[in-house]
Amino acid sequence: MFYRLARNVLFAADPEQAHHLTLEGLRLGKRLGATALVRQRGGSPVRCMGLDFPNAVGVAPGLDKNADYFEALGALGFGFVEVGTVTPRPQPGNPKPRVFRLPEAEGLINRLGFNNRGVDHLVDRIRRRRFDGILGVNIGKNADTPIASAADDYLHCLERVYPHADYITVNVSSPNTRDLRSLQDEQALDSLLEALGRRRGELGRKHQRRVPMAVKVAPDLDDEALDGIAHAVERHEIDAVIATNTTLSRDGVEGLRHADEAGGLSGAPLRARADAVLTALRERLPSGIALIGVGGITAGQHAADKRRRGADLVQFYTGMIYRGPDLLGECLRATADPEPS
Repeated sequence: MFYRLARNVLFAADPEQAHHLTLEGLRLGKRLGATALVRQRGGSPVRCMGLDFPNAVGVAPGLDKNADYFEALGALGFGFVEVGTVTPRPQPGNPKPRVFRLPEAEGLINRLGFNNRGVDHLVDRIRRRRFDGILGVNIGKNADTPIASAADDYLHCLERVYPHADYITVNVSSPNTRDLRSLQDEQALDSLLEALGRRRGELGRKHQRRVPMAVKVAPDLDDEALDGIAHAVERHEIDAVIATNTTLSRDGVEGLRHADEAGGLSGAPLRARADAVLTALRERLPSGIALIGVGGITAGQHAADKRRRGADLVQFYTGMIYRGPDLLGECLRATADPEPS
């Protein structure tokens, strides 16, 4: 009820300003102890990627790019928070305006372009963490790094976050960084994952811990591309695939205000496409490789459906904008193991 009232105020503001105000409000609420009043409870523990998750419901990256708010988000009851996408150097992202609401469809279009304060800032935040859930870090490349040198950026981020992250996601699927999605091609992905896998082995020996690695893929992939991704992921012993990022499709939002804006579409219009990719990947990947389902979750039943399609864990971001903390409670209940009879 409270969020429904607050949403009217937030939706009157610019989307990026509303985003900032919401997160600052959450952080203030945690400091004042008010988070306990809206904390969502429930869910069931999940063992995934060799990690013990308090529950199966997490925050998708993008909500907290710089790891400034993950403690406050975790206090709401999420089992895991994924921060980022982070790049080696700070960058402003694409010119504003770059975020557009499509409220009639519960959708969002963004062309942010990995705006973030850089990996050093993020590491400074997470090395002092108190959040007792699972913390993932999503890594990418700087916009001005040539695609031929992309591996250098990913390796730099991997080295910096490795001692502090519970798992690391390789983002090769954002539509808002030029040529980034070309890294999903089997040969390019194979080369990138080989380099990251080799460095992960070295870091594992140095730090005496193996940090799981996930790859986040786009929803705009055909069967051949999914075959190639599945082969590369299995070949390089990647622990999980996250399905999916935002879509370039405008199916379901044609004619709506802002529907023709460039960028990735998320929220309810993405659900069917993301679910199809999730199902296809579960068919292609061995059971030992986890799947994290994200895209289009605006009700608890959507999270439960992704679990039925083979997702070990689920994440959302845009749904939080439209539903607030109530969505987390619904998802926790919908994904909990049934009570024993």
